[in-house]
Amino acid sequence: MGRKLLLLFLLVSLTGLSQEVEHETLFSQAIGKNIKKYKTQSKQAYMDQNYERADFLFDSLINNVVNGSRLDNFDVRKTSGKKINFYDFEKPVFLITYASWCTPGVGEIPALNKIVDENYKEIDFVVLFWDSKKKVKKKARDYNSKITVVYVDETENTHGHIVETMKHSLGFPTSFFIDSDKTIIDVRRGVLHPYNEAYDISFEMNYDSFHNGISLIKSFDVNNQSDIVAKDNP
Repeated sequence: MGRKLLLLFLLVSLTGLSQEVEHETLFSQAIGKNIKKYKTQSKQAYMDQNYERADFLFDSLINNVVNGSRLDNFDVRKTSGKKINFYDFEKPVFLITYASWCTPGVGEIPALNKIVDENYKEIDFVVLFWDSKKKVKKKARDYNSKITVVYVDETENTHGHIVETMKHSLGFPTSFFIDSDKTIIDVRRGVLHPYNEAYDISFEMNYDSFHNGISLIKSFDVNNQSDIVAKDNP
């Protein structure tokens, strides 16, 4: 009788676990179902120079499709060439995607470096370049040493769905705000301003944008921990 009860308990537990895994929506799956329509409409909006419409479409995609999905696991390389796994980052993650030919605003990297100094103990900061090792190593010198600078070289990449969804669909620079379970809290485009903008203004605009996102991560993580405690202590 005891063995039967044990088997029944294991069966119920495994069934619940399988349902939980089944209902988890991965980022690539969420995007895959919606990206074709989004790209068509977004392209038309830019052709019409209807930038307000283009921004609306991006925000709608993020708020209604992307947020709440779990970022897929994928491999990246450090500037040393060592391959690491994205799920190796255990803290909440601030991830910003880039390419070496992107020209950041004059205050963007200094603002990010300051944000990192203020928050690196609680959050993992990752800058992901879609580029070759040689180009990324040169760019990495500009970033705070507490930032993990990584790259994905498309010529050797084996995770096509990640390249398609993170790079070709959402563009770059794009910031991903991710909790410790790799659930996407929000995705935002980089701050836009004239490239001849004064340093102080550029720094302040970028700092405020980064700070707002980091505050969102912290708030989300605190609420999650509160929910866990409540469940453990009904």
